[in-house]
Amino acid sequence: MQQVPLGTSSLRGSRLAYGCWRIAGTWNPAEATSTGEAEGRRAVQAAYDAGFTLFDHADIYCQGLAETLFGRVLKATPGMRQRIIIASKCGIRPKDTPTPGAPARYDFSAEHIIQSCEGSLRRLGIETLDLYQLHRPDYLMDPAEVASAFTRLQREGKVREFGVSNFRPSQLSALQHACPMPLIVNQVEISLSHLDSLEDGTLDQALSEGITPMAWSPLGGGHLADGPKRVLPSQEGYRSESLLTLLDGMASDHGVDRATLSLAWLLRHPAGIVPIVGSTHPERIQTSTRALGVQLSREEWYRLFTAARGRPLA
Repeated sequence: MQQVPLGTSSLRGSRLAYGCWRIAGTWNPAEATSTGEAEGRRAVQAAYDAGFTLFDHADIYCQGLAETLFGRVLKATPGMRQRIIIASKCGIRPKDTPTPGAPARYDFSAEHIIQSCEGSLRRLGIETLDLYQLHRPDYLMDPAEVASAFTRLQREGKVREFGVSNFRPSQLSALQHACPMPLIVNQVEISLSHLDSLEDGTLDQALSEGITPMAWSPLGGGHLADGPKRVLPSQEGYRSESLLTLLDGMASDHGVDRATLSLAWLLRHPAGIVPIVGSTHPERIQTSTRALGVQLSREEWYRLFTAARGRPLA
């Protein structure tokens, strides 16, 4: 698969990323099974075999179990660690942690960032994360404190590069002003079902600052594929029969399915969006790579955009 630079760094990852949030088969580690683990390991291997070299994690994915399972695949696959980019995220703290009664919240304190990173490294069984991201903006973020944590992690060889996730342009700018190292990615929800980043300045900032946008849920939680399986509350209302009809017709013209065409629509943007594929079905993982061969014209891109937004451009 084509390899592309991540931001202004020396890191190069696959044009499509593989998202590991589903590989444990559940959000609750108490519900994890050996069958689910086997399926997750097959999915990771399928992504690796298909040419994916950028793998996306977070410490909250099944409360760390997803990272642990991925670490087992790494250990069992000679040479894999040297060929891939491993990214993870921190900053979301579930309720009742670390003590009963604590609310669900975000935490960008230096102590939590460092402890979270060290926990991810242990679970993954590696010494260095290639990319470390703040997961969702902490309203109490002190940019100088975050910068100090990043500097320490980089100095100690625990992280190579840093980025953010779900940040507004103003939040990213405030943090970048304090950080001595570049923030190379902003991972946000982007799809034909969720167009905010095209309107709120996120992709404009990516273009002007050389930041790589990574698109989570590029198929709208499954709405742009075979239907939703497990979505966030914010995604439950994603519906557009006219868009799906157009997708199916255009996909047929290009000899692909609607999911593949939806990924190709993201790849067409000049900001260099890296869609994060999250399926755990090996055949769908392989099929997603066909998006790299689809070349949409400007007219096709705008036909889909207009149908997705539900109203014509002025």
